[in-house]
Amino acid sequence: MGVSTMEKKSYTREEIAQRIVDYGDILVIHSNKIYRLNSWIKYHPGGEMVILHMVGRDATDEINAYHPDHVLRHKLPLYYFGDVNKEDSDTYQSIIPPLQFSNHKKDLNNNRGLTAELLLSTDNENTIDAADQKDIVEKYRQLYSKLRTLGLFQCNYYDYARECVRYLFLAFFAFYFFTTATKSWHYYLSAIFLGAFWHQLTFTAHDAGHLAITHSYRIDTFIGISIANLLGGISIGWWKHHHNIHHLVTNSPEHDPDIQHLPFFAVTAKFFQSIYSTYYKRILSYTWVSAFVIQFQHFTYYIIMCFARFNLQIQSYIYLYKHSNAPYRYVEILTILIYWCWFIGLLSLIPTYTERVIYLLLCYMVTMPLHVQITLSHFGMSTEDYGPSESFAAKMLRTTMDIACPTWLDFFHGGLQYQAVHHLFPRMPRHKLRQASDFVKSYADEVGLKYHMYGFVHGNIKVLGALKDVAMQVKLMRDVAKANIMFNLH
Repeated sequence: MGVSTMEKKSYTREEIAQRIVDYGDILVIHSNKIYRLNSWIKYHPGGEMVILHMVGRDATDEINAYHPDHVLRHKLPLYYFGDVNKEDSDTYQSIIPPLQFSNHKKDLNNNRGLTAELLLSTDNENTIDAADQKDIVEKYRQLYSKLRTLGLFQCNYYDYARECVRYLFLAFFAFYFFTTATKSWHYYLSAIFLGAFWHQLTFTAHDAGHLAITHSYRIDTFIGISIANLLGGISIGWWKHHHNIHHLVTNSPEHDPDIQHLPFFAVTAKFFQSIYSTYYKRILSYTWVSAFVIQFQHFTYYIIMCFARFNLQIQSYIYLYKHSNAPYRYVEILTILIYWCWFIGLLSLIPTYTERVIYLLLCYMVTMPLHVQITLSHFGMSTEDYGPSESFAAKMLRTTMDIACPTWLDFFHGGLQYQAVHHLFPRMPRHKLRQASDFVKSYADEVGLKYHMYGFVHGNIKVLGALKDVAMQVKLMRDVAKANIMFNLH
């Protein structure tokens, strides 16, 4: 679990780096204390990868943001290894750049040949002012404490009661139009209501994945399985595994699976280099197919979003197939099989094959606004790497935008239009995000960060503009290549 009390001591940055290189230790820092997670990493409910992204780093804010108090008080101390040397603790930010390995045993062994200079390097073309970051961190922690004191992390179950009424309304009309159908359009109305039902349920599944409902891992996991798996055919385990990483390394081309969508989308020209994905553990090949599709991505964006739900299901099943040690794997597989039984049974009751296909496509396509909303928050934002010394709060506000809308439209967005606030406080119930947004804006103004908030139309324009910029670069590269060929021929 750790080391005996007699062996525990303080470590300099150089000594911590050396232990990571020489012994393959999984060392993470929280509140200037070092924790050795070698024996725990394979049991971590959030997955191994999220820990690997934090190796050698001061992960205080990330750990606080994603874990309830009882984990910090009772679980984390079991893996205590030592303290950061007092001389280093005041200025300490990070020892190594995030995730230089995908399989910790294999790749840590491979990294032993790296020099200490590389591990200790925090140089980056985007310079970070240490004093500014320290102020950002201190005031973020003050804000976190203030919002907890105000009760914004406490779930109001009346909010869910109101939502359940809406869910029942949508489910009833999906059932009513289906069971009383005498014409094709009756089935199609049923499909629209079923798609809207899925759209709304996803918000609660999201809360369960973040343990934001009861704050109990077991209870919220089973709430998530009941909604995502049983009613929607999507693995909540896959979603958590995928989404937790997205939250930690938001908009990193190499690390964030939420922006790794070749050959359909490239939100930055970095994808032209066929970069290695630490999530998928393979090279994301930029092929001629990618080049052809991406030059039209600002036109195909909404069309592809109509079919995004199919992708979520495919990724879910790949995850459950590959991860034999995934928590509640067999329960997830069973509930997904039940989903397909009732859904295929539903389709089989529709008279013609044409009507069945239209029903299937309609109910899936109705969820399109949800997928637009998810990508809207990040596709138009920064993908630059500011290095491991950039604070958690600064990175979240730089890579995420919020969408402004009237209060009465919160139901449509599920309250998750406040993605920047959500990224800063992922365990905050989404019904409280609007209230917290005013505090976040004041915080950003105070520390000199920009809080990005746009209207829904402006946000869409921003995303389409970003996609178009990358598409134009593809066309420019193609035109230059053609010109070179013509020049060589002459």
